[in-house]
Amino acid sequence: MKQEKQIAGLYMRLSQEDERNGESLSIDNQRHILRKYAEEHGFEIHGEYIDDGVSGTTFDRPQVQKLLDDAKTGVINTIIVKDLSRFGRNYIEVGQYLDYVFPAFGIRFIAIQDNVDTSNRDSNAMEMMPIMNVFNEWHAANTSKKIRAVKRANATEGIYTANKAIYGYVMGTDKKRTPVTDEEAAAVVKRIFEMYASGVSPQKIAEIFTKEGIPSPAVYAHEKYGKKLKPDALNIWHKSTIREMLNNIIYIGHMPQLRWTSLSYKNKKRFRKDESEWTVIYNTHKPIISQELWDKVHERMKSVSNGRTTKQGYTHPLSGFLFCADCEQKMKLATHKTKNGSLSYYFNCGYYARYGKHMCSSHYMSAKDLTELILDDIREMARRIVLDEKAIRDEFIHHNAELEENAVKSAKKELQTKKNRIEELSRLMQIAYEDRMKGKMPEELCFGFIKKYSDEQSTLTTEIAELEAKLYETESKQQSADDFIRNIKKYLNAPELTREMCYELLDRVVVGGVPKSKDEARTIDIVYKVDLASVMRYRLRK
Repeated sequence: MKQEKQIAGLYMRLSQEDERNGESLSIDNQRHILRKYAEEHGFEIHGEYIDDGVSGTTFDRPQVQKLLDDAKTGVINTIIVKDLSRFGRNYIEVGQYLDYVFPAFGIRFIAIQDNVDTSNRDSNAMEMMPIMNVFNEWHAANTSKKIRAVKRANATEGIYTANKAIYGYVMGTDKKRTPVTDEEAAAVVKRIFEMYASGVSPQKIAEIFTKEGIPSPAVYAHEKYGKKLKPDALNIWHKSTIREMLNNIIYIGHMPQLRWTSLSYKNKKRFRKDESEWTVIYNTHKPIISQELWDKVHERMKSVSNGRTTKQGYTHPLSGFLFCADCEQKMKLATHKTKNGSLSYYFNCGYYARYGKHMCSSHYMSAKDLTELILDDIREMARRIVLDEKAIRDEFIHHNAELEENAVKSAKKELQTKKNRIEELSRLMQIAYEDRMKGKMPEELCFGFIKKYSDEQSTLTTEIAELEAKLYETESKQQSADDFIRNIKKYLNAPELTREMCYELLDRVVVGGVPKSKDEARTIDIVYKVDLASVMRYRLRK
């Protein structure tokens, strides 16, 4: 009987972790071993299949899938690898291929350095193969734990752990890879924040940028830095991209890290962690956005107003800020034609407009009159602040101070102690790792120490974040009077009411019903955004 010709596919794989372990695992080294073996044993080499920089815990690898397809369709009938771990580190999947798939298709599998050859299933190496597969998976799990521990330690030390810098920055060349401002992209980032603060929605910003032909982050990275771009990528901005940027504190000089994780070293699907689990290091690099602009943006996000755009594409400055005093529903903007044919805007109770008088009463008010009323009130408040700024500020600070001076000092001292302990733990982990590499400490003991130190670091990081947030909130409240006073003073002589002014100053405006007689007063209750309103809030009657 004529022996079937042995046509081999040579499979090579190198993961990112393997690259750190030296030349012995390199692609060139694997190629030399595989080609030499094939030539010495009379195999015809059909081709090489190489997955470079890919983990062996998954079989979702382009070249291993091509290898398997060629084997199943008869293009090759032999697969040769350096060792079992090159083929895969998932013992269940490796076992399925070697015990079921390959025999079904008549495929011979050879792992040179493990002495595995499926043509001789009675060999000692084949009997030991399940144990070797389990060991390979254990190695993958152990490596994953070590990588995670190193990433946590690096993140805690303020080392930028991202694979590439976020849009608006480039990766620094210093030890901590500190983000460096990319002025061209930073100008776009700043424009996004300014547009949103002025009342433009993320969807509208995305539409404007796409229409203007501004390169999207992916296209920009490709054009300026040669980053790989998906074949089907289009130069289109998406509102999700805008929202993500508006919520990223990296743009005010802080570094949020470890925001994403995977289910396990086997399942690489990523998901976003809760914000309380992030590692955040403050004031690490030059901000693109001022704290003032950031606060303005996030005040808008917290605002009750989303704003509605009319069919004509118009958004009234007060849209979303007005509430009915009786049913507490939002007021609705509507239009009617005047005698000369122009459009006139007015507000009315949303329930009344939709369901009629059995749900609520008319709260009709001309948009022009309401706008002038609120603008006059803002100017009047600005005038009162200019005349008596110190008294108003002192009353506000006294009213809102939540922590006494000594409590703040104590919190800052505790914060520094915890930060010092984190640095000490990083040093201890480094010592343990170096002792392990020098053979002074058993691996199990080393990883035990690293896990203990890492867990303590995680706890401290959470406590530090809570302390910093508490201090920031306290200091922000103490500064909010100055912010509000500064903001409203600049509108002392404002010529018109803008949406940006409303986002900056107003919490809501509660509109009373239409008076039944001319002698009856109508109440318009203007509620300002900060607690200063409790000091200066008053009712206007018209």
